[in-house]
Amino acid sequence: MAGLYPRVLTHIGITVINIEKAIQWYQEILGFQLLAGPLTLVADDSHFGQIAKDVWGSGFRGGRLAQLAGANGVCIELFDFSEPASAARENNFEYWKTGIYHFTIVDPAIEDLARRIAESGGKCRTRVWTLIPGKPYKMAYCEDPFGNIIELYSHSTEQTWSNL
Repeated sequence: MAGLYPRVLTHIGITVINIEKAIQWYQEILGFQLLAGPLTLVADDSHFGQIAKDVWGSGFRGGRLAQLAGANGVCIELFDFSEPASAARENNFEYWKTGIYHFTIVDPAIEDLARRIAESGGKCRTRVWTLIPGKPYKMAYCEDPFGNIIELYSHSTEQTWSNL
């Protein structure tokens, strides 16, 4: 098909309950760099207020956002909504329902990162597994302190899956 090419993934949006704590956690545990924020979002007649109303609809009144960058330029966009207020999901692991249910971080010291996540208020949902028997590729499922699911990989997705 003419004109078809892989697109670039630039960021993923994550809702948290305390943006200051989330910024600190993503910096200290995952090493992300703060690019901007936290910035205040208000549903008003300003340029960004109009964008916010268009994106989140008439029920949105306000919140804050921050942008943090990973090593490869893919960012995490943190949101902490004030009205309506951000809230934890009853079941944050409904993997069978549509939508994004996790994002993946690559770290060759996967066991150390899983331990640091657990020690910092997050949790390990699984043990560290060798993903493909006989290969060095490892994975584990964890959770940040805000209820977001993080998969850990020891190698990039391309390395892990391109040579089956």
